[in-house]
Amino acid sequence: MRIAVTTPTGNVGRHVVATLIRAGIRPRLLLRAPDRLACDIREEVDAVRVDQYDADAVVAATAGVDALFWVDPTTGSEDPLADYARATESVVRAVTENGIGRVVFQSSVGAEKRHGAGEIDGLAHTETALDDTGVDVVHLRCGYFFTNLELQLDALRAGVLEVILPLDQPMAWVAPRDIAEVAATRLLSLAWSGRCVQAVHGPADLTWRQVAEILTAATGRRIDVRRIDDDAMRARLRQAGMTDGLVEAVLGMSTGLREDFVPEQRRTIHTTTPTTLTAWAHDHLRHRILDAADATDDATGESAAAGEHASGR
Repeated sequence: MRIAVTTPTGNVGRHVVATLIRAGIRPRLLLRAPDRLACDIREEVDAVRVDQYDADAVVAATAGVDALFWVDPTTGSEDPLADYARATESVVRAVTENGIGRVVFQSSVGAEKRHGAGEIDGLAHTETALDDTGVDVVHLRCGYFFTNLELQLDALRAGVLEVILPLDQPMAWVAPRDIAEVAATRLLSLAWSGRCVQAVHGPADLTWRQVAEILTAATGRRIDVRRIDDDAMRARLRQAGMTDGLVEAVLGMSTGLREDFVPEQRRTIHTTTPTTLTAWAHDHLRHRILDAADATDDATGESAAAGEHASGR
């Protein structure tokens, strides 16, 4: 079986690659910077330098492929949905021109709305475009990634997370490694066909209040969460360097899913995955918060000691 993988160094893709290698597959990896691959991985894969927005390059890189794991690349432009459309053109051309029979597409909870969910609308467009090709396709409707918390390390170290969703609104939280397990299983399995939608909801729906409690317990440091209004979040995103178009697209992923939204796929054994936020936070987040906090405490202590010594003189 010849399998191609996009974003193979990402939070999900790197685990997909490792799983396929363990299964005896030599995957073809499409990525902009092959030198980012670990040395031991390079010996087990065929890496191709590709920009996923370059449809001709994607078609050439996927020639002879039986199955494809496709992730729309991240975008930082003023018009994110236009970038999603360009990426969609690439995968559609690759599937149709190379006769790729099976695609596993990393989508998101909320794509079922089709419109009104910010950047997620771009994923919805890819879903419908792949459906129109008639290829056997699985759309993985993933919940909120645990790893998104790594984008807020400074806030976590300060002890306060700011969000625009209601603090008691539950939503699916999932470990990227669990998404990869589902993706790899689907890529390797021949037991399905047609159009499939499989949600990946993680082990439990969590509110932001519960998340704060879990992170407090995992790190041993008090972490609170507070709700801010949309304009305050806009200001923070602009301060982070986002364009106005990207700000609205990112904001829309929350505002589009906070008013009576219910995922199309309910929680079942098929959509529930095992890794808990507690376990993930202890393994992946705890040391990143505590090490930085300890370093800050040490620096503060050294400054205080120096000040006392200077006063003594």
